[in-house]
Amino acid sequence: MVAMPDQTGESEALSTSMRSIEAAFLIGVPGTTEVWLIRHADCYEEMTSHEDPPLSETGRDQARRLADRVNRAGYDLVFTSPLRRAQETATAITDRLTIDERLVEATTEVADGHIQFTEPPEQVVERMRASVDDAVAGHPGGRVIMVGHGVAIVQYLCHLLGVQFGTLRLFPYYTCVSVVRALGERRMVGSLTDVTHLEAPGG
Repeated sequence: MVAMPDQTGESEALSTSMRSIEAAFLIGVPGTTEVWLIRHADCYEEMTSHEDPPLSETGRDQARRLADRVNRAGYDLVFTSPLRRAQETATAITDRLTIDERLVEATTEVADGHIQFTEPPEQVVERMRASVDDAVAGHPGGRVIMVGHGVAIVQYLCHLLGVQFGTLRLFPYYTCVSVVRALGERRMVGSLTDVTHLEAPGG
């Protein structure tokens, strides 16, 4: 008599293996904190001064769409950079904000029509890391929203992904959401620069 393969056993083993892989990336693991790193909305379309500009009309619409998404998902607390474009984006979500100076953009200067970064990447990563770690420690198992700036967020994400800044070919568009899952000292990137809320009807 020919033995038939135990398909039920193989299916159970495959299912267990997949659950194990998901757990390694902190998917569905109890106590995991979800951190949404969000770039501010547009402030450049109508900009008359580069000194801490407010959101443009387009930016205000982007912020409203982001707020709809965030409030549907739910959250524990909203942190924001003190810069106006970030605060106005965060205020579209809630007026109960926690200001964190460490979420500011990487310092830059404009030379010959090009933006030059003047703050060392490791310094940006360190302050972003400290900000995220403090938020995670204060909200275990929750979801925290952190509204900041494109370059600083991408530099931190590159650090987590183990890639050099500049090699990640992604543009962090306005109000994009990048998700980091955190448990203890572990950090896993769940999504990068997602803007599905801007692609909804009426966008």
